[in-house]
Amino acid sequence: MALCLKQVFNKDKTFRPRKKFEPGTQRFELYKKAQASLKSGLDLKAVVQLPPGESINDWIAVHVVDFFNRINLIYGTMSEFCTERSCPIMSGGLKYEYRWQDDSKYKKPTKLSAPQYMCMLMDWIEMLINNEDVFPTRIGVPFPKQFQQVCTKILTRLFRVFVHVYIHHFDSIINMGAEAHVNTCYKHFYYFIREFSLIDHRELEPLKEMTERICH
Repeated sequence: MALCLKQVFNKDKTFRPRKKFEPGTQRFELYKKAQASLKSGLDLKAVVQLPPGESINDWIAVHVVDFFNRINLIYGTMSEFCTERSCPIMSGGLKYEYRWQDDSKYKKPTKLSAPQYMCMLMDWIEMLINNEDVFPTRIGVPFPKQFQQVCTKILTRLFRVFVHVYIHHFDSIINMGAEAHVNTCYKHFYYFIREFSLIDHRELEPLKEMTERICH
């Protein structure tokens, strides 16, 4: 029997602690606005559009953090099925392999298992979104010039989580009764990155057929 979504996506199962917005800030208000639109049943293509008069960087920042929280929760739920033994390479089928690179421990693209890659990824994103020089939260502090480039890199790597989960762990998603929820999260993510051209179309190839089927 399929579990209800509250059982499947238990907040205790997040791979990393949730990042929250400070009440009273502009970003918190934008987050509430975005969540209200989602819950209202509006078309997801409309939900991702920049509200009139709002800053595009604030809008992107809110969504990057929200997608980090959501994908973090999905992978946290799936992580018991994604092991060193089952997934010795971070991949999306036989055709796509993702290697890890950062500015500290792995300075060259390095082959990692999927669990290792996910761990490095979530730590890396968490470090960035908690860095005031990259994701400023104080009023009047401008975003850095390379902000959207950083967000493109974050979102590109988060997309790879969807690739791995859909291709290697979709049976587990179905068995848990979570298919509709994961699909909705994916569609929201996909419409957002397309609306603002935030991921190179070549990165989207692994899920192209599925995307054409569920994202009309």
